[in-house]
Amino acid sequence: MEPLEVEMTEFYPRDNARESRTEEYELVNNPDVATPVFRRGCNVVFAVRFTRDYDEEQDVVRISFGFGEKPHVLQGTRAILPVFPNKKTLNNKNLDRWEMCLNQQYGNTLMLTLRIPANVPVGIWHCSVQTNIKGDRTRRQDHQVVEDIYILFNPWCREDGVFMESEDELKEYIMNETGKIWCGTFKNPKGKKWIFGQFDDVVLPASVFLLEKAGIPVTDRASPVAVSRAISAIINSVDDSGLLEGRWDGQYEDGTSPHAWTGSTAILDLYLATGGQPIKYGQCWVFSAATVTVCRALGIPCRSTTNYVSAHDTNCSLTVDKYFDLFGNKIEEGPDGANDSCWNFHVWNDVWMTRPDLPAGYGGWQVIDATPQEASGGIFRCGPASVEAVRRGEVGYMFDTPFVFAEVNADVCHFQEDEESDWGFSRTSVNQYHVGRRIITKAIDVNDDDGDSDLLDITRSFKNPEGTEAERLAVYNAVKGVPKAQQFYEMPNKEDEDVFFDLVDIESVPFGENFDLVVNIRNESEETRNISAILSAFSVYYTGATAKPIKRAQGVFAVKAGETEVLRVHVKREEYLDKLVDHSLIKIYSIANVKETRQTWSEEDDFTLTKPTLNIDHDSPFIVGMESCVRFSFRNPLEDMPLTECTVTVEGPGLSKPKTISKPDVGPSEVVEFSEFFTPKRLGQRSIVANFNSKEIQGINGCATVAIE
Repeated sequence: MEPLEVEMTEFYPRDNARESRTEEYELVNNPDVATPVFRRGCNVVFAVRFTRDYDEEQDVVRISFGFGEKPHVLQGTRAILPVFPNKKTLNNKNLDRWEMCLNQQYGNTLMLTLRIPANVPVGIWHCSVQTNIKGDRTRRQDHQVVEDIYILFNPWCREDGVFMESEDELKEYIMNETGKIWCGTFKNPKGKKWIFGQFDDVVLPASVFLLEKAGIPVTDRASPVAVSRAISAIINSVDDSGLLEGRWDGQYEDGTSPHAWTGSTAILDLYLATGGQPIKYGQCWVFSAATVTVCRALGIPCRSTTNYVSAHDTNCSLTVDKYFDLFGNKIEEGPDGANDSCWNFHVWNDVWMTRPDLPAGYGGWQVIDATPQEASGGIFRCGPASVEAVRRGEVGYMFDTPFVFAEVNADVCHFQEDEESDWGFSRTSVNQYHVGRRIITKAIDVNDDDGDSDLLDITRSFKNPEGTEAERLAVYNAVKGVPKAQQFYEMPNKEDEDVFFDLVDIESVPFGENFDLVVNIRNESEETRNISAILSAFSVYYTGATAKPIKRAQGVFAVKAGETEVLRVHVKREEYLDKLVDHSLIKIYSIANVKETRQTWSEEDDFTLTKPTLNIDHDSPFIVGMESCVRFSFRNPLEDMPLTECTVTVEGPGLSKPKTISKPDVGPSEVVEFSEFFTPKRLGQRSIVANFNSKEIQGINGCATVAIE
């Protein structure tokens, strides 16, 4: 008798997808060749058909599963499972081990059930079938199954490290293909609709390709801690030719502007098509959105989180130190060469997992950040840092907790040149409440195309309320663990301060309108006070870096006892329009000195110029396989300036792949109207996202949710 020869294997991708909850993956639903996509901790039914009937008395059959180039049983990257004719059910007692049983024999076909352990590495596994005759090992046959078998993390499985109990949260953080990335300012958050597209047919292969490029050892791919840390490194291109190249200077001519992307699939598709060449260009919200896509595709619950007024502490002092010259001009680098900054907003990611490497209580949400800011262990990556550790100021816990703590809790110190100081500067102010003004993400089970009802404020998860004893204790707890920070936490003497200053906040200004900068000054002493003051406005990148000066005013004046003075600067639109950069953000600095008491004061504020919304409308219903027309429109907010070099990017999962279309110039105050056609491929609620860009204005966005019948 000759050993069995394999004629066919069948993993029933669509049927098994129901238990694994992978029905949405386009790879599973490919009408030509369906790809098996399973989750850890799930049972899988599959069949093996031989060229003759299986004889349980004579034949030996083993099913082997391997991961990586050199699979090994002791490393957990290989499993060899014999077919036992009498084993008809799984015992389900030891869920961290592979197990297999014989359901049924139909002549030459064996129906088998496999249980995948909840702790195996994630990625592409391969299967082979070994056959032999009992008592004779010399004639073993090996059949390699050609299909790639994807095994993913399983947040529905309690034994998996990414287990998440709430079905509503799983629906949002694993299954939702669309979401919002919040930009703008803490006073005026602006949600940017994004197509994550984690079920697109290019995304899973691209995600596994990224893990390969990250060089993460195959055994570490079982750990969500290690995998998420690798993702934070490989999404940026600094060290390893990762997915996205960052650029923040507004020069995007040799690539795609970060503002032009409407989703992640176009980025991942292009990355695969170029064999892994970094895609130009990304900024923090693009890095974060791509991270959501990769994490959700691999089965790690993930959300995009925005921190408004986010500190970038370059010298591990847990403070953001800003320096000004005698004339009130900001000095970009301080005396020690440090270049701390406050980003108007910064977008990172939170991923959900247990932390077996930390004490109990520090699992749950963990911060990872793919935007390259500072190296961690010699590589530009960040996290996972426990959100609970950040809230408590426990900066000794891995990974990168001090950096994340500073992002949400650093004190902002202003220093001005002082000829009488032994080191050339004196501190003018310490602001304990400027950083981490608001931390938000998208709310679960809420989708708002037109407003911000889907905004969820999660500030309290990261920090105690500002000004409370718990908040200051967390700061001092962190300072104890960072020796360099201790010198910066002496509180200034306020006893001689008798003049009150208030820089009036500006929430937002419509794009193209004039605005005023205002400082209220009140003399609360019983004598006249002579005050010198400087008030200046700059256009800034959202990272906090100064772009161009817009307007500056200074003066010396006397304020009588008990009286109030108003310092006001009027800024006309023609003074700022040609000086704006990405996001149309404006920063205000104000510095004042009181001659009699040597009281010093400084403050800063920022706001954004709001842009029109790109309206999306349609008349006819959306039906699978039938073409539908969608109309887009908005009005140019500039009364005397055309919009040139115009492009529109549109996409929608289940409706259309991303596409970018050039459009003609738009006249001053002109209403822009154009149409695009979509042919739906899948049923259900789907989102259309569009983005209009021109040389004069970038990032006019619109979104709409449609029902496909």
